[in-house]
Amino acid sequence: MAKWVYEFGDGAAEGKSEMRDLLGGKGANLAEMANLGLPVPPGFTITTEVCTYFYDHGKTYPPELEAQVNAALEQAGKIAGHVFGDEANPLLVSVRSGSRASMPGMMDTVLNLGLTDSTVEALAKSSGNDRFAYDSYRRFIQMYSNVVLDVDHHLFEDILETFKERKGYSLDTDLTGADWKLMITAYKAKVQEVLGKPFPQDPKAQLWGAIGAVFGSWMNPRAITYRRLQNIPASWGTAVNVQAMVFGNMGETSATGVAFTRNPSTGASELYGEFLINAQGEDVVAGIRTPQNITEAARIEAGSDKPSMETALPEVFAEFLRATELLEKHYRDMQDMEFTVETGKLWMLQTRNGKRTAKASLRIAVEMANDGLITREEAVMRIDPAALDQLLHPTIDPKAERQVVVTGLPASPGAASGEIVFNSDDAEAAKASGRKCILVRVETSPEDIHGMHASEGILTTRGGMTSHAAVVARGMGKPCVSGAGSVRVDYKAGTMTSAGVTFKKGDIITVDGTTGQVIKGAIAMLQPELSGEFATLMEWADGVRRMGVRANAETPTDARVARKFGAEGIGLCRTEHMFFEGDRIVAVREMILADDEAGRRKALAKLLPIQRADFAELFEIMSGLPVCIRLLDPPLHEFLPHTDDEIAEVATSLGVSEDKLRSRASELHEFNPMLGFRGCRLAIAFPEIAEMQARAIFEGAIEAKKKTGAMVTPEIMVPLVFGKTELDLVKASIDAMAKAVETETGDKVPYSVGTMIELPRACLLAAEIAESAEFFSFGTNDLTQTGLGISRDDAASFLGPYTAKGILASDPFVTIDQRGVGELVEIGIARGQKTRPAIKLGICGEHGGDPASIHFCEKVGLTYVSCSPFRVPIARLAAAQAALAVKSKS
Repeated sequence: MAKWVYEFGDGAAEGKSEMRDLLGGKGANLAEMANLGLPVPPGFTITTEVCTYFYDHGKTYPPELEAQVNAALEQAGKIAGHVFGDEANPLLVSVRSGSRASMPGMMDTVLNLGLTDSTVEALAKSSGNDRFAYDSYRRFIQMYSNVVLDVDHHLFEDILETFKERKGYSLDTDLTGADWKLMITAYKAKVQEVLGKPFPQDPKAQLWGAIGAVFGSWMNPRAITYRRLQNIPASWGTAVNVQAMVFGNMGETSATGVAFTRNPSTGASELYGEFLINAQGEDVVAGIRTPQNITEAARIEAGSDKPSMETALPEVFAEFLRATELLEKHYRDMQDMEFTVETGKLWMLQTRNGKRTAKASLRIAVEMANDGLITREEAVMRIDPAALDQLLHPTIDPKAERQVVVTGLPASPGAASGEIVFNSDDAEAAKASGRKCILVRVETSPEDIHGMHASEGILTTRGGMTSHAAVVARGMGKPCVSGAGSVRVDYKAGTMTSAGVTFKKGDIITVDGTTGQVIKGAIAMLQPELSGEFATLMEWADGVRRMGVRANAETPTDARVARKFGAEGIGLCRTEHMFFEGDRIVAVREMILADDEAGRRKALAKLLPIQRADFAELFEIMSGLPVCIRLLDPPLHEFLPHTDDEIAEVATSLGVSEDKLRSRASELHEFNPMLGFRGCRLAIAFPEIAEMQARAIFEGAIEAKKKTGAMVTPEIMVPLVFGKTELDLVKASIDAMAKAVETETGDKVPYSVGTMIELPRACLLAAEIAESAEFFSFGTNDLTQTGLGISRDDAASFLGPYTAKGILASDPFVTIDQRGVGELVEIGIARGQKTRPAIKLGICGEHGGDPASIHFCEKVGLTYVSCSPFRVPIARLAAAQAALAVKSKS
C-alpha cells in the first residue's frame, strides 16, 4: 500500500530533511527538528504526491489516504494527550502548506482547527481561561471562513472594529472572554448570511475542508505568479502539514515569534527577530500590535521601552538560544524560525534556510567558510550570481516613500533620478551644464548612444528585456525601464503622460531598473559598496572556474569598469558604437552619401585617426589582455536621419540637398534590415570600410605599445558570415592591411582573425569556416533570432504567453534555448574543433552574463564568456558554480 502520510513528534519522525521533495520543506524540517530532539508539536505530513494525485484525479484523494490520516491524527493526539473531536478533551490542529521550495505567504494556512460550539467550552474549562478559548474560536471562524469557505475576511474585521469603537477599545487584547463570545455569535451570523448555511461544527469535516483548501491554494493566482517568477515547476506540488496546536495567547507567560540566527539584512552573527506576549503567529506580521525585540541588545538599539524576550522570559530565551545554535550548526546555514511559548514551554514550529540580501549572503557565506562550518566551494555555491546586481548599482533606500507613476520592465538594474529629456542632444546639453537627466524615448536606436551616455537612466515605452535600450544600458551600467506601454510620449509637445498625469521636459523623475518602477520626483539612494567579503568570494570563485570572463566594451569608461570588476579582456568591441558622437557621425554620413569609392575613402580618411585613437586607448587600458574587435556590423540606414527636422539639419551641415538625403535613405531602406545589408556584407561590398578599420587596429596597437612597452594581440572578428568564402574575402583585406602597416612602420603586429557565429548555416558549415577562422565567438542574440525566427525587438508582445503556457521554458533572449539554439552551438563547436582542435571559443551575446546560460557554456566547453562590464562579477561567480557543478557530476 502506498504511503501518503509521515508522522513526527515526541523526539522521533518517519521523515528527515533529505525528503523535502516528498514532504516539502516545512514537513522535512519538522521531521528533522523532531529527530534532533527539539520540542516540536506532534503531527503528520501529507506528501506532495497527494497534491499531484489531487489535480490528476479531479480534485479527489487516494483511497488509502483517509485511513492513514485518521491513524496519524490518533497518534498525534496520544502524544499531545488530547483526542481530536472529543468534546471533553479536544485536540486542536493547524493545517499548513509546505512546498519543497519556500513560497512564503503564497498558500493557505488554518489555525485552531477542531474548535466548535462544544469543544470551545472544553478548551475554556481545561485552560481556565475563557478569554483565550473564545479568542481562539473567533480566530478560527474568521480564518476558516476566509480560506475554506471563501468569505471575505474584511467582513469580520468590520464587525470587530465596529465593536471596538463602540466599546472604546484600541487593541484586540482589550476584549474580554464575554466580548469574544459576542463576536463569535456575530461572526457565525455573518457566515450564515453570506453562505446561507451555518458554520461547520464537525471537526472531521473541518479538517478535510482545510486539507482541500491548502491543496487548492497551490493553484491560486498569487502562487502561480510566484512560481513563474521563481522558476518553480507546478508539477512539484505542495505537502500539507497537520500539527497539534500550541498556544501563544494563553497569558503573560505565553508568546509567539519569528527569528533568524543571523541578521538577514547585514549578515551579522546575531540573533535577529521579533515576538509578542499573549499572541498567535499571525499577530506578529499583522501589524495590529508592535512586536518586541528578541534580544536585549536589539531592544536597546531600537530604543524600545517594551521588554525583550531575553528579559521577559529568560529561561525560555536561554532554551531558544540553544535551539537556534543547534539548528544553524546542523543545517550549516542561517535559519529562519517560527516558535511559540505556551505557559512557559518553548515549542519550535518551523525552521528553514532564511532569505537574505546579497550583502548578507556574502558575509554569511564567507564567515561560515572561515569558521570551518562550510567549505570555500560551498560558500561559492551559496550565492545567487544574479543577486550580485544589488551590490553593483545604486539602489533606492528601502525606507524612502515611492510615488509610482508606472511600472515597466526591469531592463537594467540600479536606480537614478534626473530631469526628463526627450532627445539625446538635450541629454548631452544637460550633462554639460551639470544637470542630471533621464532620457525618455519611445524606443532608442544607435543614434541615441551619446544621449544614453550623458543620461543617468533611460525610460522607453517600447521594447523588451533585450531591446536596444536594455542591452546598451546594461553595458553602460545605467538603470533602464523599458516597455512602459501605458506611457504616452509627445516629442513635439515635450511631454510624457501616464494614468492621466502629464510630465514636461525638465520635470524630475526616478527610474528603478531593478523593479521596473518609474517614480515621481527625486528619491533617496544607497550607493554600492563592494565589501571585503565580495572581494574574498570573487577570489575563491576565480580559483575554481575554468572559463575566462571578458567584457563587451568599446569606450574607455566601459573598459575601465570591466577591469575594475575583474574582466580578463574584451570579448566584443562593437565598433559601430564609436561612430555616433560629434564629428564621427558626420564623417560616416559623408561616406554613406558618397557617389563612388573615392568619395567613400575620403570620408573614411577622416574616421581613421579617430578609430586609431579609440583602439589605442582600449589596448592601453586592457594592458596586454586580449581585445576582440568586431568590424562594422549594423545596416547603414541606422546612421542616417529619419525625421524631416533631422534631415533638414543634417543636409545643411553636410552641404547636400535634402532630396539627396531622402533618396539615399530610401535606397538603403530594407524590409528586414537585421537580415539585410549588414555585417560582412558591408565589408564585401565596400572593402575600404574593413581596410580602414584594420589599419586603425594595427596602428592603434603600435601606438599603445609605445606607451605600455608590450605589444597587444588584437582579435579581429568578422560578423554575420554564413560560409568560408565570405570570411576569406574580408580576411584578405585585413591581411593586406597588416602587411602594409608593417612595411610602413617596421612593427609587426601579431593578430588573429575569427568570426561571429550567429547564423544556423554558419553552425552547420563550421568545419569549413574553421579552416580560415582562428576563433569563433557565438553571437547568440542573432543566433536566437535566426534560429527561432523571432525578432528580439518585437517579441515582447507574445513571449509572455509563450513562457506562461510552457511553449518556451523562458525568454530565449535572456536564457539560451538549449534544445534548439544550444544544439546549434554544440554543432558549431564540434565541427569547428574537428578542423581546428585548439580553436578559441567564446560567447558574446547577452547570454554571456546570464547564469543559466553560463552553465550551458561550461557544459559545452567554451573558452570564455563575454558580457556587459557590470555583469562581469556575476559571470565570474556563475562560471565558478558551473565548473563545480560539472566537476560534481564527473
